[in-house]
Amino acid sequence: MKTIFELIRWKNILFLACSLILMQYAVVNPTLAIYGFEPQLGSLQILLMIAGISLIAAGGYAINDYFDVKIDEINKPMRRIVGRLMDRRQAMIYHQIFTITGAICGIILAIWLKSFTLGIIYVFIPGLLWFYSASYKRQFFIGNLIVAFHIALSFLIIAIANVIPLTNQYGTLLHETPILKQIYGWISGFAIFAFLCTLLREIIKDIEDEKGDREFECHTLPIKLGITKTKWILYALIVIICGLLCYVNYSLLYFPVKGSLSTRYMIFGLLLPFAALAYLIIIAKRKNDYHNASTMCKFIMALGVLYSIIYYYLLAQQYGISLFGLFVVK
Repeated sequence: MKTIFELIRWKNILFLACSLILMQYAVVNPTLAIYGFEPQLGSLQILLMIAGISLIAAGGYAINDYFDVKIDEINKPMRRIVGRLMDRRQAMIYHQIFTITGAICGIILAIWLKSFTLGIIYVFIPGLLWFYSASYKRQFFIGNLIVAFHIALSFLIIAIANVIPLTNQYGTLLHETPILKQIYGWISGFAIFAFLCTLLREIIKDIEDEKGDREFECHTLPIKLGITKTKWILYALIVIICGLLCYVNYSLLYFPVKGSLSTRYMIFGLLLPFAALAYLIIIAKRKNDYHNASTMCKFIMALGVLYSIIYYYLLAQQYGISLFGLFVVK
């Protein structure tokens, strides 16, 4: 059982599931509450939505290890699962179990909500992850974009699944409020942040795995451009992300108290950690140095997702709604 959990990267899956739960309960639900709307997704529907995304992601990790057996022998000989703790056939079986179960959860949700779009997404993502593992991850940059797009789409599903029953229930009344704009705007903001952080981390991992990738003629950024130029791409991405965060905080947030809690969180919870990440990349020389930078990137993404709680708190403070149904913020 432990081997299976390691195969599907249970910590990453748990992080993804918790992130989606926060999008639902700390972003969508309080946004609905300030306009007097009730969430239209029931607990079982939310469970199907998040379970579907998480199980498909788990299947994606399994098929990735299935195709990467020989590369992993070089890049992580003592940490690889397939070829050491289980054979390729077992990995394929687990991929099929997790992927099919996840797709079924998504299709049941799509039928329940009568959404063809949602059903297509839950079928599209497994196919995308298969082709990524089989081919695209070895091509120049496209593999990085696919992984980042998959994570961003996972966040966007939360908005799509919530808006469908809201539109069916309230129709044109919903369009007389800014609620759709706010739900899509905020979830899209978190999705873009997740996209950029995932892209950043994937490129760092490519540098970390450069030796094995080069041996099997992969065309990743560090192999095609060299490590020095790839590092400059990472610096540019960090500057872009920090610039977007500053723009959002000072130009788009509408909280009267945005100059205090929100700004402090942006500075100390995100901008300074990004500066630390840039420093780790600058001094990185060995494989373990890039692994530490990759871990730091994952930590920053977690901090970004946790901003959803700050958003919820500021909404509760401004509009007098209860925080997670427990108490009202004064």
